[in-house]
Amino acid sequence: MAEPHSAPDPSRSSGGGSGGGPLYRRPAPLLFEPAEAAPDDEHFFGLESLTDPKELLDRATELVHAFRAAADRAQEYQASAAAQLADPKRFDKLPDEAIADRGGWSEEYARKMIQFGQDLLRDRVPGTRPPGRQ
Repeated sequence: MAEPHSAPDPSRSSGGGSGGGPLYRRPAPLLFEPAEAAPDDEHFFGLESLTDPKELLDRATELVHAFRAAADRAQEYQASAAAQLADPKRFDKLPDEAIADRGGWSEEYARKMIQFGQDLLRDRVPGTRPPGRQ
């Protein structure tokens, strides 16, 4: 059985799609409860109030996609920051072990994140967004 996120649903896509490329769905907005509300395990983005299982599945799926997209984007920022901190041209360059400590990573993972960040920074063209970003 395929993973639930393996293929976007073209009928719900917000992308153009006329170019023959993949269609991208815009992630659901992450709506938060008021700050003064006490944390409650029974309240999660209003899902507990949905009674129709189809609607519940649709909204929960939207949230899964939104959280995945947010996690992926945050990881790209982590990698870019790690690469900048490891840049030998910086007077305050940090060694891999210090970057690993700041990120809560192993040194091996920090080296991979630094390389990923270097790749991201090298491929970045000012004023543009990576493919698939909306």
